[in-house]
Amino acid sequence: MSQLILIRHGQSAWNLENRFTGWWDVDLTEKGVAEARAAGAALKAGGFDFDIAFTSVQTRAIKTLNLVLEEMGRLWLPVIKDWRFNERHYGGLTGLDKAETAERHGEDQVKIWRRSFDVPPPLQEKGSAFDVSQDRRYAGVQVPQAESLKDTIARALPAYEELVVPHLRAGKRVVITAHGNSLRALVKHLSGISDADIVHFEIPTGVPILYTLDAGLAATDRRFLDLG
Repeated sequence: MSQLILIRHGQSAWNLENRFTGWWDVDLTEKGVAEARAAGAALKAGGFDFDIAFTSVQTRAIKTLNLVLEEMGRLWLPVIKDWRFNERHYGGLTGLDKAETAERHGEDQVKIWRRSFDVPPPLQEKGSAFDVSQDRRYAGVQVPQAESLKDTIARALPAYEELVVPHLRAGKRVVITAHGNSLRALVKHLSGISDADIVHFEIPTGVPILYTLDAGLAATDRRFLDLG
């Protein structure tokens, strides 16, 4: 049996402000820091341990991982960062207030952009305020102008197969801190959730999801860990 734990980053500044974030790099709030520390303390108290960690190249996920590992006394563990674990790219919606966007475009349209499986939001204009295509961390990466959940899965799942699966097959204990939609990609794969249902699967910030995997890496159990 293998152990895999998934953690969505703690509350970010734009989670708090109810803005579409996507690939824009924002920091954790004080609450987000507390959520990450609570997750690490709960994992330590529960007797969990890791051999290797994975995260995206976005600050909120990296800091969450560091805080979790600090609480566990495991800052020395190897960490692999990969852009394919980034949040879904929200295109032209990046930076917009979600409520104001609903007022402007209608709640039904915004719901389609946010919750459909394969409909991307409007494309982000090159050179616009929240365009990260020239960010050094994405050198050599074809930064998308927008992504649907389907698009996000198409990059996150190969990263999981390529980077994570070999360690799980070797019996390593793995933690991944990432984002709501990149983690939905992994949950969909591991739990066999349909295209229609995965868009409604909620992943709270800072709450570890424990997967127990059999020898074939099929999930035998999935549960949210109690942080109480």
